[in-house]
Amino acid sequence: MGATVMSDHDITETGEIMKVFVTGASGHIGQLVTAELVGAGHEVVGLARSDAGAERVAKQGGIPVVGTMDETARLAELAAESDGVVNLAFKHDSGDFAEALAADRALIEAIAGALEGSGKPFFAASGTMMVANAGAPGTASGAAATEDTPFDPAHAHPRAVTDHLLRELSKRGIRSAALRFAPTVHGPADLHGFIPSLIEGARRDGTFGYIGEGENRWPAVHNLDTAHLIRLALEKDDLPAGVALHFAADEGIPFRQIAEAIGRGVGVPVGPVAPEEGATRYGFVGSFIGIDNPTSSAQTRELLKWEPTHNGLLEDLADGFYFRR
Repeated sequence: MGATVMSDHDITETGEIMKVFVTGASGHIGQLVTAELVGAGHEVVGLARSDAGAERVAKQGGIPVVGTMDETARLAELAAESDGVVNLAFKHDSGDFAEALAADRALIEAIAGALEGSGKPFFAASGTMMVANAGAPGTASGAAATEDTPFDPAHAHPRAVTDHLLRELSKRGIRSAALRFAPTVHGPADLHGFIPSLIEGARRDGTFGYIGEGENRWPAVHNLDTAHLIRLALEKDDLPAGVALHFAADEGIPFRQIAEAIGRGVGVPVGPVAPEEGATRYGFVGSFIGIDNPTSSAQTRELLKWEPTHNGLLEDLADGFYFRR
């Protein structure tokens, strides 16, 4: 931790300012996290892949560093110099998911090596679909998953191995947390996430679909509520190590309602499609449109006294900004 400061902001529970290293700081969620932390009086060193990204970090009040997540030794040094790390970088556009996962794990291991035994917070992106319900595509197949719902990383979503690895860092003297984001982290700053990808597919096809009856449920969270929750977690000095945090405001919206909102926004007909058509029509995101993923964030809300205050997903879709750009 850094020196104690006098401020109008809530810094940490012990009144200390933090120097936070954020990877992916110029991205959709990263730039909002940077602005949230800076606005609360913290210092942010933000990794960006390009000069344009660095400008976005600086615009939010952060100190930009240009580089890639493959520079693990350099990023480990920046982590060691910080009071906490939020890893939001991922090679979403690599075209090779296995390679992207390997790079993600290599960076987590490098940062873990730099923070081992320090007791510092180290958070990294994961997803609620790690604990999605099994069942026929397009059906609602069970209760909402909680932060404690068990899963087998060997047989779950491929990124579940990373989620498991991150939580195990608690055994190495690191206050680690898996940031399980809902598949739809929505809001005006969402330019390349699941919803924009599905809208692009609807425009390209001239139709939009859901699997079966579309009863499977997706959680959602506004990106500003997400940034606020990350700050609350960083500032909580007694956050349990190895915890999973669920970023879900809408616990589970039937996908058919999401599909119908997209159809109205684009102006195309909506109807059922066969499960195998999802990935064919909508690419990587289409592989998930039949998954039932109701997610409770009750434990996260209680632990961090977090209460989402921004629009839900259907409200944002009805607002129309996703369709005007």
